[in-house]
Amino acid sequence: MSTGALQGLDERQLEAVRALRGPVVVLAGAGTGKTRVITHRIAHGVDTGAYSPGRVMAVTFTAKAAGEMRGRLRDLGVEGVAARTFHAAALAQLNFFWPTLAGDRAPAVVDNKVKLLAHAADTVGLAPDTATLRDVASAIEWRKVTMRSIEQYAAERPTGVGRLDVSKVADLQRAYEKLKDERRQLDFEDVLLACAGMLEAEPQVSKAVREQYRHFTVDEFQDVSPLQHRLLELWLGDRRDLCVVGDASQTIYSFAGADARFLLDFQRVYEDARVIRLETNHRSDAAILDVANELMRGRPGALHLMAAGVGGSGPAPTVTAYRDDEAEARGVAASVAARIASGADPREIAVLYRSHAQSVEISRALADVGVAATVLGGRRYFDLPEVRQGLMALRAAAVAPLQSGLVDSVRDVLRSVGFTDDPPQAGGALRDAWEARAALLRLAEEAPAGTTLRAFADELLARAKAQHEPGLRTVTLSTLHAAKGLEWPHVHLVGLAEGQLPIGYAVTAEQVDEERRLAYVGITRAARTLAVSWSRGPRDRGPSRFLTEIGSRIQDAGGASAPAAGPTARAASATADRYRHPRSR
Repeated sequence: MSTGALQGLDERQLEAVRALRGPVVVLAGAGTGKTRVITHRIAHGVDTGAYSPGRVMAVTFTAKAAGEMRGRLRDLGVEGVAARTFHAAALAQLNFFWPTLAGDRAPAVVDNKVKLLAHAADTVGLAPDTATLRDVASAIEWRKVTMRSIEQYAAERPTGVGRLDVSKVADLQRAYEKLKDERRQLDFEDVLLACAGMLEAEPQVSKAVREQYRHFTVDEFQDVSPLQHRLLELWLGDRRDLCVVGDASQTIYSFAGADARFLLDFQRVYEDARVIRLETNHRSDAAILDVANELMRGRPGALHLMAAGVGGSGPAPTVTAYRDDEAEARGVAASVAARIASGADPREIAVLYRSHAQSVEISRALADVGVAATVLGGRRYFDLPEVRQGLMALRAAAVAPLQSGLVDSVRDVLRSVGFTDDPPQAGGALRDAWEARAALLRLAEEAPAGTTLRAFADELLARAKAQHEPGLRTVTLSTLHAAKGLEWPHVHLVGLAEGQLPIGYAVTAEQVDEERRLAYVGITRAARTLAVSWSRGPRDRGPSRFLTEIGSRIQDAGGASAPAAGPTARAASATADRYRHPRSR
């Protein structure tokens, strides 16, 4: 029995939690507590007897988010809910029903699409480079999640990929599908297609699934693709007990097939749907939310965020102009170092950017001022060589009884593989390695009293298997895509220049709107301070059109490295106005 499912919620959150019967659409803005609402709603349903845990399916988009959901439900005393990604749920159903239907195990899932594409290319006499193969893999993924045939893809994407014209791309896709079938394999998207096909073709399967799952919740509904939406329809059948949660302003995966229309049109499909708007932001100061609201003003489905007031009134966001990318990186690094020197925990600071390539200059500049940083989405913690080495040393030492407490024993073991009590003065690889080992020691410090070295080593192995990574005391570097769903007290949003954000290949109104939503995601990651920057670069870039749109909400911090006559957010209004989308004028 869960406790506290109705506690600690604001008025609108409480309304959503009590809406136990669908159809329900929760329009949840950034920082408004959507995961809290989802888990408390399920817990309240179980508490009241409206739901049986085993008949609830909560669907989200990443394994990490699904794991967090299960953890929060556990904390509320609820076990047995199927909190999964679309792919995990579909794969589980395929593996369960396939042996009965086909008399054999389900096909294996391809672990490397690019490698298989390379083999397929050989069969049709093509030799594309790795980058082209990656783009073809993305094209295959888009084609399948939008439920298009190869012929439809070729008709709609006539420009081809790289040096491959559209006919060769189509030939390569056919060869890929043929080779995959010969090897009796499914790719990631086939898992959804095969599950949907099974549910459509086998009435006994769809009946069994619909009897098992009666109550559906879908998180991040703005990111649902046509294929995922079709699978959801098949899971539901003619039932209507569905709750969807999403924010159209955070649709940043349209390029991969996500379609926010399923969220925006939910009320049209379900005319009697209960609509609940979560617009009280519990994360950011009002000045930051003013910038976010101004950027999305007038956009389809945009919510107006209001600060809950828990953080007080922080400083206004700033914008700084720089001469080039190196100067911008140095300026940001100096600001980060100064904040840490004034007492901030490095874990409270993030530097966000549009593309991975931008992290190179920033990483170098931070290392030069002695600040350790971790690139989000980089190498996994438990795959780092110093962590693997430390774990092996701890396992080896665990065969002997403890001569001292756990923390001292772990410290001694880590010292044997290069750990020192004090960190290296400079940043860079040595500091990164020290931070990784220090995180192992912190885990020992957090272990329950009486934990043996053997039990601690076993716990580390379990964490490694589950990719339950400890937080490193480092500044976070992240792309805007990877930062979605996260938050930091202090955020630097870099590269707000034309060609960087919006990125150069965003030329249509729809593509520019997607870039605007990316900027919105970056802005709303910040809780207390937001520092925006841009640089002219080698090609004399102008400031982002988005700076023009939020110009009245952001303070000009100038920039010693900026050109003497260079435009800043306010001064650039006239020159950047020509870039603005007509709907924003």
